[in-house]
Order: sequence, then structure tokens, then C-alpha cells
Amino acid sequence: MSRMKGPAIFLAQFTGAEAPFDKLDSITRWAADLGYKGVQIPTWEAGLIDLEQAAQSKDYCDEITGICANNGIEITELSTHLQGQLVAVHPAYDEQFDGFAPAAVHGNPKARQEWAVQQLMLAARASQNLGLQAHATFSGALLWHTFYPWPQRPQGLVETGFRELAERWLPILNAFDSAGVDLCYEIHPGEDLHDGVTFERFLEATGNHARCNILYDPSHFVLQQLDYIQFIDFYHERIKMFHVKDAEFNPNGRSGVYGGYQDWTDRAGRFRSLGDGQVDFSGIFSQFARYGFEGWAVLEWECCLKHPEDGAREGVDFINHHIIRTTERAFDDFAGGVADDASNRRILGLD
Repeated sequence: MSRMKGPAIFLAQFTGAEAPFDKLDSITRWAADLGYKGVQIPTWEAGLIDLEQAAQSKDYCDEITGICANNGIEITELSTHLQGQLVAVHPAYDEQFDGFAPAAVHGNPKARQEWAVQQLMLAARASQNLGLQAHATFSGALLWHTFYPWPQRPQGLVETGFRELAERWLPILNAFDSAGVDLCYEIHPGEDLHDGVTFERFLEATGNHARCNILYDPSHFVLQQLDYIQFIDFYHERIKMFHVKDAEFNPNGRSGVYGGYQDWTDRAGRFRSLGDGQVDFSGIFSQFARYGFEGWAVLEWECCLKHPEDGAREGVDFINHHIIRTTERAFDDFAGGVADDASNRRILGLD
């Protein structure tokens, strides 16, 4: 039997001030009515979860788990994408990333980083209290402004950057280890962990930490023109989370991978609703079935054209269609014989 769970939906792109998207009870009821079985919760949305209270109180976690369960929904994972981003910020991005943090730490990179680290520590305990197995985040970036080697990078720059990144994350990884939860970095442009090579660099710098794992999202690999099927071959043992998100790449004589600073609708690479892009999901789900992936298939809606509610509605059937119920026997078993060592030796001419 297939061990993949789903469909689930990441709520970050759907929460808002209007009902049913403003409260955990109503948004999980909306998701369940569409046919979703799980929700991934962004921890920066106070209307959905109080992260500090979740870290401190098992009773509170039982309460919000109960709210979801009453609507037929499981909590799949928590997310600290915005907070994780702030664990490592190059000064060039300070002003832009201040918006991810409370006003009290704006203009103070040291205080902002300390706040972000504390948020991750809370998320580890909250995930444990909720009985979750994995957690989603971003790595942040110290080196992203050097991703294209011009001017050429000084010798040792990359090693220094990943050593510093690992030093910042190791206490957090250890906290997640103590909580029994895998910390899954979304491999994503703009982060120092943006492809397989950079993940390997970081993993090595952490001493191959057991809790250092991957949130797999093929859309970001389409935009980089990376082989997202073979990626699963390389890293399936570290892939603990899966965002089901589509994308397309249509280069032309004016624009390619880098996008020309254009809006999303005009870029050669852009995110699409499920089924509207170019991602080979049949290949992806087959690979996950091959390797026995046990996590959730979580819709992340990010489309520059389609309405989010339409994307959410269509995503249920799309994911259900692609989850593979794996076979328990070989298709040609009907033609096989009883195993017998003596007959096998005769067939091989050994007797």
C-alpha cells in the first residue's frame, strides 16, 4: 500500500482578514469541504496558531488539534519560512526582510536574528507538542548575492559562508533533534540552500546532522532548469516533505532564467496552478512510490494567473489522481513457479 498521505494544503497563501480564511476553525472547515485531509500551518499567522503558547502548553496543542479533527483535518506540519529566512540575512537585504519580523526589531539585524532563532526554538517544541514528525523552513542566505561568479568569488568565500550558516543553524537543529522532529529546508532560489550541491555543502558543514532534511518543491527546480526527477534519486533519504506546486519555463529571445526584473506574469519561468504548468507529476509521484515516501502531498498554490480558490478546488482531485497505491505483488506472478533451490540449480546447469 502507498504510504504517502494527502491531499493536504499549505494555508499561507489563503489566510486573510475575511471569513472563512481568518480563523483556524473556519479555514480548516473550508479545506475539508474541498476534500483536503490535512493542513500545513504558517506559524506567523496569529489567527491560526499562537506559536509561543503551542510551545509551552500541550493542552493548547490538544485544543487546536481537536479543532482540526472536528472538521476532519490533520495538522501535517508547521512552517517557519519567514522566520527561518531571518536566521541569515546579508546586509544588502536588511530593509526588505525587516517586514518579516515584528516592528520592535526593525533596523536592528542582531535583535531580528535573535528573534528568528527563538521562533525556531519555539517551533521545535510546538511541533513536538502537536505530535508532528517534520517542520518546514527556509535557510536564509549569506552568499546569495554571489550566486553568479562575477566578480569572481575570493578563494574560501563559499566555505566561510556555509561554515557560518551551519554554526547559526546547529543549535536549532539540535533543538529539533531533542524534540524528535525533522527540520526540512525548502530548496529555493534566494536561499543559500537552492539546489542539490548547496544542500550537500550545508549538510557537510553541519556534520551530516540527522535532522537536516529537505522540503521538496519541483517548481523551483523547473525555474532553475534542474533535473527534479533525478533529484529524488540523489536525496530521497533526506526528503521528508513535499510541496505539490506546478511551474513552467518558456524562454524567448528577450528573457530567460533570470527574468529581466519582470513581474511574474511576464517572466520566462513562472509558477502555475496544478496541471497548468510543465512539471511531470506522474514521474515525481512514481519516484516517491518507488522509494516509499511516507510524508504528505501538500498543495502550495502560487499562480500568477488563476484565482487561488479555483487552484485549491482543482488541487484536491489532481493530488488524489497522482497518489499511487503501490502494488503488493508483481504483475507477472501468475506465470511464476514455486521457489526451489534444487530446481534453480538444475536450470543453471549446476547439477
